[in-house]
Amino acid sequence: MWGIVTRTEAETKSIGKLLASLLSGGEVLCLMGELGTGKTTFVQGLAEGLGITPPIISPTFVLVREYRGRLPLFHVDAYRLQGLTVDEVQRQIGLWDYAERGGVVAIEWADLIADALPDERLDIHFEHAETGRRLTFIPHGDRYERLLRALQAQRGTGHTEIAPCGQIEIRHGKRPKRLKG
Repeated sequence: MWGIVTRTEAETKSIGKLLASLLSGGEVLCLMGELGTGKTTFVQGLAEGLGITPPIISPTFVLVREYRGRLPLFHVDAYRLQGLTVDEVQRQIGLWDYAERGGVVAIEWADLIADALPDERLDIHFEHAETGRRLTFIPHGDRYERLLRALQAQRGTGHTEIAPCGQIEIRHGKRPKRLKG
């Protein structure tokens, strides 16, 4: 687990952009946090790092927006999927189809479909902090532990502080299959 506090939108975007530079395709990023904590801003930085130029907006009313760049980006908003079963989530948006297409799947409000999330993924929790936003990265699986170590190494100290992380409650449920990678 690793936490970082960003003080501005630009810093939040820069973390997303840096993470994008480390991605190779097939990653699932699960973004969790209250409204206004920086999830979409982070995805904007992720998209910039993937070379995507169209403006990135929340996919709230369409559930999934697809973007083309160095790797495809599938930006999912799970807010309206809350309460659906794993099978219903799959029928509504074909989540596993996106994950297997070799791009990056970024799921906002991922905690609302916790039972449908893959075992292996990178959870990113967003919270309001006294001096900005706290992002807490929790890797699930070896691939994501390596990814997080690489992100930490690339980040260095820069203009953001490495913040200690408290306990975060994560809902776990039955997960379908493991994704390749």
